[in-house]
Amino acid sequence: MVGFATPEGTKRFSDRFSDLAKGHFRNVEGLTLSSIGIGTYLGNWDEETDKNYTDSIIRFVKLGGNVIDTAANYRFQRSERNIGAALKTLSNEGFHREELFICTKAGYLPFDGEPPVNVKEYFEENFVKKGIASHEDLVDGSHCMSPTYIQSQLEQSLKNMGIETIDLFYIHNPESQLQVLGKQVFEKRLAKAFEKLEENRASRKIRFYGVATWNGFRVPPESRPYHALEDIFNIAKQVGGENHGFRFIQLPYNVTMLEAYVFANQPLGNKLHPILKIAEELGVHVFCSASLLQGSLAKEISEDFRKPFGHLSSNALVAIQFVRSTPGVTTALVGMSQVAHVEENMQLAKIEPLEKEKFEKMLNFAELEQ
Repeated sequence: MVGFATPEGTKRFSDRFSDLAKGHFRNVEGLTLSSIGIGTYLGNWDEETDKNYTDSIIRFVKLGGNVIDTAANYRFQRSERNIGAALKTLSNEGFHREELFICTKAGYLPFDGEPPVNVKEYFEENFVKKGIASHEDLVDGSHCMSPTYIQSQLEQSLKNMGIETIDLFYIHNPESQLQVLGKQVFEKRLAKAFEKLEENRASRKIRFYGVATWNGFRVPPESRPYHALEDIFNIAKQVGGENHGFRFIQLPYNVTMLEAYVFANQPLGNKLHPILKIAEELGVHVFCSASLLQGSLAKEISEDFRKPFGHLSSNALVAIQFVRSTPGVTTALVGMSQVAHVEENMQLAKIEPLEKEKFEKMLNFAELEQ
């Protein structure tokens, strides 16, 4: 599918949904993006789950969602291929590539359709012998971000999804390398990876890039896997100049993992601030994963926390509303492999995010419950 998300296309997408609430769409980098994004991480590697994901993505877009998140290794490349199948159907039904913001990631070994019998042999045959990566490039037996590996994963993802440009390409959990290699070697490797991504921006195979993390932005500065966003931003600036493409990050955030908003662990000047504050200062946009913490928060939210959300019909909606209402969050990512879950969760598109004062009250509840 030709093209990429554009200001005109994403605005046209939002205009399709005049019945949706104010605040559901947010403007970043000139693009109009939905406050809820569909994630594609969990699920079996079988045809039934493939069909469920394809149907869910189609339904999600038809209900007003235009942020789609995946990774090469999600379900052994199947999730990317499911997105490709969904895009074909959506194109036939009048939706255009420039209306949708598609994100993927590279770093972990992706395998192909199912797990291999022997991981070492798989890496040897598919990467070492082809000159894509060496054993020295592979960290902890599963993570690689060498330039040639990144390029191979990018090309693979484009093919899997049947598109010519990826809107946002993440380095996936780079802290996997940092905690093994140390800061100096890690930053050299990251700079090389960013150089390759800038090359692909120039050739329009990607539009933006970033890092999608799990622990890196949530831990104390003295922790080995700790990332300082300002340092990573400056590496991108050194590599790509003022107009570099490092404009997005992803990290987990929900009613029980509050670090992004409350934990002052990120330096800027002589002070430490929460990462949402630093990202805003740097002009970096934040997508939040684990909005439902793999479904567990749909069961665990207390009645006291729910009370101010009395009009919402489930704990899942409360949890997603909390994330999408957080100042500084662009999009709450929610894994949805069932059409029924898409239809339930996208009810929020017709409800405005919480006002800041009400959100702060919810935050106080959340902190007390930890």
